[in-house]
Amino acid sequence: MKIFITGGAGFIGGNFVLDQVLQKDNAVLNYDKLTYAGNLMTLSAIKNHPNYDFVHADICNRNILKENLESYKPDAIIHFAAESHVDRSIDGPSDFIKTNIMGTAVLLDEALHYYKSLHGSKKEIFRFLHVSTDEVYGSLGSEGLFIETTAYDPSSPYSASKASSDHLVRAWHRTFGLPVLITNCSNNYGPYQFPEKLIPLIILNCLSEKKLPVYGDGNNIRDWLYVEDHCDALYTVLIKGKLGETYNIGGNNEMKNIDIVKTICQRMDELAPRLIDKKYEDLITFVADRPGHDFRYAIDASKIWNALGWKPKENFASGIEKTIRWYQNNEKWWSKIQDHTYQQERLGVMHV
Repeated sequence: MKIFITGGAGFIGGNFVLDQVLQKDNAVLNYDKLTYAGNLMTLSAIKNHPNYDFVHADICNRNILKENLESYKPDAIIHFAAESHVDRSIDGPSDFIKTNIMGTAVLLDEALHYYKSLHGSKKEIFRFLHVSTDEVYGSLGSEGLFIETTAYDPSSPYSASKASSDHLVRAWHRTFGLPVLITNCSNNYGPYQFPEKLIPLIILNCLSEKKLPVYGDGNNIRDWLYVEDHCDALYTVLIKGKLGETYNIGGNNEMKNIDIVKTICQRMDELAPRLIDKKYEDLITFVADRPGHDFRYAIDASKIWNALGWKPKENFASGIEKTIRWYQNNEKWWSKIQDHTYQQERLGVMHV
């Protein structure tokens, strides 16, 4: 199978590309703009692999996109490329509007032109898989779950831009007949995640003996999904999913942010102890909350479980263990980010 992947140098995209090339034996063209979060070090193991190609380009560039789709002739397009950090969307919404909305529109348009040029079995198997987030649904109270038909109610510029992209994908299916699939996932964590996100930020701050910032009272709740489970779910949807359908992907691991931080601290106390009588929890610092901070996300993933037979393999205990050990063993990967891109500073404070 030949797959055209946008944003394949990012966190989820990079893990997916590695799995496809090394485990599934599929061919991949990774089309990535290489913004601050794009990291080709993630893909160093397949740099010279015969089933892997890389194009450094922006999805907003219609001519280059068209040229590569026509020359590569993929069996599927998987759209990961997006600005994805809520805090950065508070500081600079325009980048999110350009990439997540305008870029998606350009990609859909060129995907449709490409799809119309196909014939026979090639046309029958073609799929466009759009990877999105549960944040488009807004905030839950203490009860309830997001289902695929939950009304959209985004709170941040990031989630609003992703909601817009979801609507565009559905429109290209219903109006133009593009064969699409949409997934909305819960919070991902695992290897190769850029350290602006909660879990790698806390791990690296522990390793550096820095303060561990927790927004508000730390009681905001998220459902956590190990990235390799997510990649497995995405491939399942690509192969088995019903065209035009949306599938929610969750890890069945609801936890408060403060409990996430304390869990990491307790495990780090065992794996990399501080000085005598000092605990990592002593570094926890409560900071001003994020503007528009959604209280709770929780996914009902019964549709993908029942219809497609997918369930996550990792629980939070096993997934966080793998994640902590990966960051401990891959200092070369994250130290380069610290040196050149990001030093774990607070973002999204413009309106706090």
